[in-house]
Amino acid sequence: MRNVIVKTDLDACKHDLENFIGRKIRLTSNGGRKRTIIHEGILDHCYPNVFTVRCSRRDSETYQEIISYSYVDILTKVVQVAAVSAAAVSVG
Repeated sequence: MRNVIVKTDLDACKHDLENFIGRKIRLTSNGGRKRTIIHEGILDHCYPNVFTVRCSRRDSETYQEIISYSYVDILTKVVQVAAVSAAAVSVG
């Protein structure tokens, strides 16, 4: 038996993410060779096939980087998404 991602799965994933637009999230993905890539930023937009996150660069306060992932990346566990709580944001 084969696992298949259907349109309803993609729609549900998109709908779940739309609840977090404007909120801070953390994206964790595999960078290869035992590296983990972590991005934190504000969920900017949810488009039909991808979502974008506005991340501020650590080396610059004025430059912001926009990264995008597809909903398939979440469903296949290539990237994990977690909401960052307000308490975690205020701890400096």
